[in-house]
Amino acid sequence: MTAPALKEENPFPSSTEISIDFSKIAKQLENGYEKPFLILDSEIVRNKARRFKEAMPRVFPHFAVKSNPDPRVLRILIEEGVGFEIASIAELDLLLDLGVPASEIYYSNPVKSRHFIEYAAEKGVEWYVLDSIEELRKIVGVKPDARLYLRIDTPNIGSDWPLGGKFGAYADEAEEIVIEAARLKADLAGVTFHVGSQCRNPENWRIGIRRAKEVFESMKSKGLDPRLLNIGGGYPVQHMKPIPSIEMIGDVVNESIADLPESVRIMAEPGRYLVSDAGCFVCRVVGTATRAGKRWMYWDAGLFGGVIETSEGLRYRIDTDRHGAPIPWTVAGPTCDSVDILMREELFPEDMQEGDFIYIRNAGAYTTAYASNFNGFPLPDVIVL
Repeated sequence: MTAPALKEENPFPSSTEISIDFSKIAKQLENGYEKPFLILDSEIVRNKARRFKEAMPRVFPHFAVKSNPDPRVLRILIEEGVGFEIASIAELDLLLDLGVPASEIYYSNPVKSRHFIEYAAEKGVEWYVLDSIEELRKIVGVKPDARLYLRIDTPNIGSDWPLGGKFGAYADEAEEIVIEAARLKADLAGVTFHVGSQCRNPENWRIGIRRAKEVFESMKSKGLDPRLLNIGGGYPVQHMKPIPSIEMIGDVVNESIADLPESVRIMAEPGRYLVSDAGCFVCRVVGTATRAGKRWMYWDAGLFGGVIETSEGLRYRIDTDRHGAPIPWTVAGPTCDSVDILMREELFPEDMQEGDFIYIRNAGAYTTAYASNFNGFPLPDVIVL
């Protein structure tokens, strides 16, 4: 059975999605502007954490640190009772410094270096993901008593960024891993999956949970004790496309997990959902040009400076202070690298010029986290209100 394709002509029922009030951005700019910055409203982060938990009362959210590792954001989420999942020991150290118990941190990178596993085990991390026999043997060889969860493949249809292929065991592979875990007497205790980033098809979660239950049955038949279901990330935020509300996704999840015993802990790994709407990324036009009759606009932040997701097709809501007639522009970043082009034939006011501000809305995730100092350009600032 495969997930049904999402029909763009049938938009989801409208839901109330919040974003940072523009007056807060304007007030920040009154202090002057030196370089691009991400401004975040902490109250919106709190709101999103509470809304997630209300939509799925039995599901424990564990924030995907990679989406925004700013310590101030992490502290807010700690205060809201959110847990964490990591992909590296740098993220582990960040959480430990903030007082998060290692035993409550989930290491959700399916392929880890032996050194990273050794370090995490030494610090007290108990839960590790895997999706291959090789990784199973590696982890057990380092930490025989590790608690393990198996990442399985599930449909990504209707997701803006399908994540299948790099990770996720197919059905026959999952069965082989379960058999090997039983042979090794490893504590393979859970199953996880990922429905794809910005998933706008709630049915993907239904199918993923159903497949996880099938693996649970296989685990039980081999003498293993399944007690964790991790329904992953992918919860969408509002950009230019219609999205299902977290409540709509919650209805599907809640129905699908209703028959699972209380002994099974159910968790999720929201990243983008918890922080994107809280943020606005602000940058500036550094120059314009006309080339072969086409208009070009250059910003002081590009692919290497925080706006990399546009290269994969993400269409942010972008505002400016100009009101001219919309015309097609090609937008590029400030570096000398020819790959640093953000979008082509995108409509912006015809009177855009050097010095104009660009406001990229709902950009609290995967912007500053991706940014680098390539070509000598500074990292964006992060301002948390």
